[in-house]
Amino acid sequence: MKIQEIDNGLSHILQHMVDNEKTINGEVSDVHKDYRISAKNLYRYLILRGFDLRKYHDTLSDLGISSLRTAEGYVFSNLYNVVKNLRLIQNRPFETISDIEIVGYKKSKKLLKKHANDLFNKARKKHFTEIMVTIPNEAAQDKEIIRGMVLNGMEIARINLSHGNFDTWSKIVSLIYEVENETQQKIKIYMDLSGPKIRTSTIEIPNKKGKLKNRIPIIKGEHIILTKRKTLGKKSKFGKANEQLEKAEVGVSLNEIIEDAKIGDIILFDDGMIKSKVISKKEDELELIITDCYKTKLSSHKGINLPNTILNLPALTEKDIEYLPFICKHADIVGYSFVRTGNDVKKLYAELEKNKAENIGVVFKIENKEAFENLPEILIEGMKRNKIGVMIARGDLAVEIGFERISEVQNQILWLCEAAHVPIIWATQVLENLAKTGMPTRAEISDAALGAQAECVMLNKGPYINDAIKILKDILIRMEGHSFKKKNELRALNVSKLFFQKKEKL
Repeated sequence: MKIQEIDNGLSHILQHMVDNEKTINGEVSDVHKDYRISAKNLYRYLILRGFDLRKYHDTLSDLGISSLRTAEGYVFSNLYNVVKNLRLIQNRPFETISDIEIVGYKKSKKLLKKHANDLFNKARKKHFTEIMVTIPNEAAQDKEIIRGMVLNGMEIARINLSHGNFDTWSKIVSLIYEVENETQQKIKIYMDLSGPKIRTSTIEIPNKKGKLKNRIPIIKGEHIILTKRKTLGKKSKFGKANEQLEKAEVGVSLNEIIEDAKIGDIILFDDGMIKSKVISKKEDELELIITDCYKTKLSSHKGINLPNTILNLPALTEKDIEYLPFICKHADIVGYSFVRTGNDVKKLYAELEKNKAENIGVVFKIENKEAFENLPEILIEGMKRNKIGVMIARGDLAVEIGFERISEVQNQILWLCEAAHVPIIWATQVLENLAKTGMPTRAEISDAALGAQAECVMLNKGPYINDAIKILKDILIRMEGHSFKKKNELRALNVSKLFFQKKEKL
């Protein structure tokens, strides 16, 4: 590609940013002052990523000019200097732009580190990326469990409010404070809001001996009924030629999904191990056809995902609101499950205001397709507070978007959050085999190394959790000597296009 063609193309993008600066200033006017320049940078990044930049990379690299591959944190400065250098090479005039607030590479790193330190810990240590660990409920009876985690490198203790009760969680909090005093190591406390749990309801089917089974058999091509009606489940019946005579029946924990799902929508069960499609709908039931099944049984209380369905479910449940006073009293950070839109962010912030929780940190858990597609508006609304972060909840997210897309999507989340200078938590199955069995796989060691791109990595509990913490700490120290974030190819992002399409409709 000729230099002048590149110059013309990139100058057009730069001018597009300049022309939109007044609009950007208006959009970020109510963002927290600590995040205002970051919000501007995110808007500029969304403009940049609305274009396909791949055609520019090779020639720019040959010329020894930045190829825009690391522009996330300092978009305008990077693009401005690329165009300026192209003009110098061509001996063409370049008009200086001086009335736009910009952030350069060094400042972008400082902003991201400041925001991470505000949310997590300010103490200096050998590695920048924090280590978060899920505390098992049995720790309420054994302080040594927590002490061992802290001494091996845990910096943030996660208490999962989906399991246990106030008494258990209160005991864990007290023991964390005791260990903190004894070790003189600051430990932040993170608590999750559960959000709505979409699951199969209780299944109880008697076998020939009268024993109750909590599952039904499933085969590919079978039709089953998903219903609002109260039911303990029913198995399908098949004839001698294997023709289906009666359809299986399963209840749901949240009736709204029956109302919201449409014919043709995909419904996944048990972490995507059973796949189905809606083929007909009545007021109180959906008829599904099983399209794939990697498990041959569908059990009680298994998760349900609807990746193609817009669900009219509240991100904050009544139970979440009931738990918030306890969280605001004891936690440093609250994890927001099932957040999907900017309006969901507003609802949580309103509840935090009621609880006078101005200083609590908020982490937005990106765990479904809708949340990923709305991430820019979640970030911009989120930046109205100054202690925020994003968790890439790779388990549920992979089920919703497809396992083949999870690497691509987690990278896009990393880019968008770097553009917003928002810290990331890398979560789900990190060193899980090691924590559970004491033996890591090669793949999970590589995955843990990728976690160094984030500002925090989360480990789940297991009998060998202290080994996992020590190995993760060593990996993070080694990896941070090699890189800060990474370079990438830059095709146009659909998430950028969707964001501006929505803006145009308002």
